Amino acid sequence: MDLGIKDKKALVTAASKGLGRACAISLAREGADVTITARNAGPLEATAKEINKLTGATVTMVIADITTQEGQAATLNACPDPDILVNNAGGPPPGDFRDWDRNDWIAAIDANMLSAIFMIKATVDGMIERKFGRIVNITSAAVKAPIDILGLSNGARAGLTGFCAGLARKTVAHNVTLNSILPGPFDTDRLNATLEGAVKSSGMSMDEIRAARMASNPAGRFGDPEEFGELCAFICSAQAGYITGQNLLIDGGSYPGTL
Repeated sequence: MDLGIKDKKALVTAASKGLGRACAISLAREGADVTITARNAGPLEATAKEINKLTGATVTMVIADITTQEGQAATLNACPDPDILVNNAGGPPPGDFRDWDRNDWIAAIDANMLSAIFMIKATVDGMIERKFGRIVNITSAAVKAPIDILGLSNGARAGLTGFCAGLARKTVAHNVTLNSILPGPFDTDRLNATLEGAVKSSGMSMDEIRAARMASNPAGRFGDPEEFGELCAFICSAQAGYITGQNLLIDGGSYPGTL
């Protein structure tokens, strides 16, 4: 299927690793002109080279922390008029809410709510003028089924979800959609970092922990980031103009509910 996004300008934040990287690869494979951001130059450069090798695309890189105003400004200077915006940022650490102070909450809200909102604010009107726009937020399955130790993420990402639910109904008439993709357990560095905590607390090996977690998923495995990237590319496609304000769960069936 031709997704109709060849030569569209796509901006993917926090894209040097994991799910952001997978989205950038899938969009480049569809012919989009991709700009990627990350805080660390080494992994970002490696990802840009890999995208070029896999797709032939030339990738624009921005070394920036997207959770800061300075990082957002640098990113928008490099790609001021994206047709596709994929908002991504690393999740805050797990823990007990009793241990978090105001600074912990502000950091989580800046990273996982406000940074995306400000990127949307800076780009959505241009999309409306051009009569094409696809905004995708990478959030978490915890938005739909909160995880107690991920309170910082639960709160910040739910706030972003609520904001976008309202805006999505105002922009869709202009062929500008806003959706979120909610990943369950995907085989990424982020997942492995989370599992390391379980290794320390349980006394089990990493292989044992991974096997147990995969067995607990109805699919019997973790997600492949490429699967996530391909879903993102379709949501950004010309064919997806009637999908907006949705939270698309991709978790191998972990969420047990009907709705």
